[in-house]
This record gives sequence, C-alpha cells and structure tokens, in this order.
Amino acid sequence: MAPGLLKLKTRLATAAAIAEGLLCAQAATLPVKRQAAVTALSTAQITAFRPYTHYASTAYCSPASTLAWNCGVNCEANPSFESIASGGDGDVTQFWFVGFDPTLQEVIVAHQGTDTSEILPLLEDADIVFEKLDPTLFPGVSKSIEVHSGFAGSQSRSAPGVLAAVQTALAKFNATKVTVTGHSLGAAIGLLDSVFLPLHLPSTVTTRFVGYGLPRVGNEAFANYVDAHSQKVSVTHINNEEDIVPILPGRFLGYHHPSGEIHIQDSGEWLACPGQDNTDDRCIVGDVPNIFAGDESDHDGPYDGVEMGC
Repeated sequence: MAPGLLKLKTRLATAAAIAEGLLCAQAATLPVKRQAAVTALSTAQITAFRPYTHYASTAYCSPASTLAWNCGVNCEANPSFESIASGGDGDVTQFWFVGFDPTLQEVIVAHQGTDTSEILPLLEDADIVFEKLDPTLFPGVSKSIEVHSGFAGSQSRSAPGVLAAVQTALAKFNATKVTVTGHSLGAAIGLLDSVFLPLHLPSTVTTRFVGYGLPRVGNEAFANYVDAHSQKVSVTHINNEEDIVPILPGRFLGYHHPSGEIHIQDSGEWLACPGQDNTDDRCIVGDVPNIFAGDESDHDGPYDGVEMGC
C-alpha cells in the first residue's frame, strides 16, 4: 500500500470511529427514505459503455500519443476517433484530451486518473478541505455548493484548454453532444467539467458524464445541483466490486455522491443503484461500509474486461 493511502486510511478511520456513534444515534430518529429498486443492466446496456471505458483508460496515455491517436489497444478500440487537442503534464495538471467520435456522434473529453508514481495527485486526493466553486469558471452557481479543494484545483488548471477544444470540436463537426469521462481523479475532474461546460456552451448542447471509480467530489448541495440538472447533464458513475475510492471522502465529512451509480458485483453483474449514496448492500455504500472492507486492487477494474491504464 502506498504511504499516502496508508496515512489517509489511518486518519479517516479515526474520524469514522467518532462519527459512527453520532450517525447511529441519529438514524433511529430519522424517517426512512424509500429508494427505487436496484436493477440489473442487460448485456447490451453494459456493452454500450465500452467506448467510454476505453476513452477513460486512454486518458492515462501521453498527450502526444492521444493527439496522434497511436496509443495502442485503447486507441485501437475507438479507431474512428478524431483528435482535436490534448494537454497536461501528468504532474501539476492531469493529462486530458478532446476529440470527436463519428460513430457516437459525440465530442469526447477525457481526463487522466491518479498516477501513483506522481506525488502531487496523491496529495490532492488526500486534501479533503471544501472550497466554493470559482465564480469565473462556474458563474451563477449557488455559494452553498462546495467541492473538494484538490479536485477543484485540478479541474481549474485544464478548464480553459478543455473548453476551447470542445468549442472547436462542436463547430468543426456540427455536434450537439458532449461526453466527459475519466477514472479516479480523472472522474472527479470530469464530473466538475460536466457542471462547468454547460455554463459556457450553447443551450442546444447536451452533456453526459460517464465516470469510473469516482470519489465523492462535493457536499450535498453539489450533489443536489447535479441531480437537479439531470435533463441537461446525464450522470453515470460506475464502481467496481469492493473499490475503496468511491466511499472517500467519507459522508461523515459532509461529502455526497450524486445519483447515477452503477455497481459491478463480484459476479460481474452490473446493477443500477438509484438515488444518492444508496445503502443497499448491492451498491457501493452497502457493499463497502468502511475503508477496511474495501480492496484497492478493484479500483483499476476490470470494467467489462477493461483495466484502466495506458
């Protein structure tokens, strides 16, 4: 286990032990909230995610290779993709790329996940302080919305380049759909992009987010904002078996997932878990109730046979 993750586990375990008693005491007095049923995805529905899974994995490749679209297996899985721009250094700024998929008829935005060989992304993952959204990037968004400080910083560094590339792609291909994807830290950046982009794009453009191994990004107001704009921004976050990352940062710290969870079972079955942080034991919160019940090796996949990484 990486030293940074071990420290994070120790710190969160102490806080969780204190919070657990408070949450249990409150639970007896809170009304039970009914959620829609957990449902299984069909083989066709699972297969439909495969292009985005490869795009999320491709984001771990260097900007030079994604711009040339010669990154090997992941690029070959989406052979008709037309690159527009790429960037990042994998250290201060995560890798990213933007282009157009003529088969899907969508502009694709993808962000690199946490690279454990680089210390800065790990520190950002451990930096669980809330901050308000930058009003320049997120004009008009309520000040009650707060997000993970490290994730906000990562998203802000690539935001201008990503927006310019998306605008170029929309105009060049006369497109009206944008899909943002990423894994781990890349998924967190991608979710923030999915809130950011519609604030700067024409109202005729719809945005979709497909994230893998998504950590919690913001507070309840943030999750509610994402849910409230579901007609404009479709959100799906897919987590794998006992992956520990999607239960971090903890709910006791004020973090909430938006709706749109899909949880992959140990059997390989994919289940749609409705609502925010569904506690059904077939969903990630019920399946991994604390950090000691998780397995870091599940974080990279497989997601329908795809392991994340270039």
